[in-house]
Amino acid sequence: MEFIDVITERYSVRGYLDKPVEDEKLEYVLKAATIAPTGINAQPFKVYVIDAKKYKDELSKIYGAKWFTEAPYVLCVVAEIDKAWTRPWDGRNIADIDATIVMDHMILAAQDVGLGTCYIGAFKKYEAHKFLNLKENEEPILFTPLGYGNAEPRETPRKELDEFVVYVD
Repeated sequence: MEFIDVITERYSVRGYLDKPVEDEKLEYVLKAATIAPTGINAQPFKVYVIDAKKYKDELSKIYGAKWFTEAPYVLCVVAEIDKAWTRPWDGRNIADIDATIVMDHMILAAQDVGLGTCYIGAFKKYEAHKFLNLKENEEPILFTPLGYGNAEPRETPRKELDEFVVYVD
């Protein structure tokens, strides 16, 4: 698949088939995380691969949509705050940015091999922290189901370039 097709055809899948994901496709998606750029290449993240059927009740407490646990897997990117780069001039730690880039790479890799995903940022942080048994320096940033889609894309209007691009002269 051409890259422009990957980014054009990807959409937030809100329904999944009860169909296993092949090991090689899961590994392909996870490999994309390893090549995601991070501040000073610190790679301050972990990726949790969760069996959605086995942990359906726990995952439902984290995010309540029925389709969230329909896919075989749910992935979670967790930032390791103390390992991420912090800008020395203003103290801004970029662990959340790094983790978001990692999730984006995995989501685009999933699309490339015919799998569906959906960015989930509106989850219950403390339930996720408890379920994943995270340390104090670890922060769950994003979740996504990972599986074969069984839902059509919704209409998602996009802005025109002139609505958000600013050229600095």
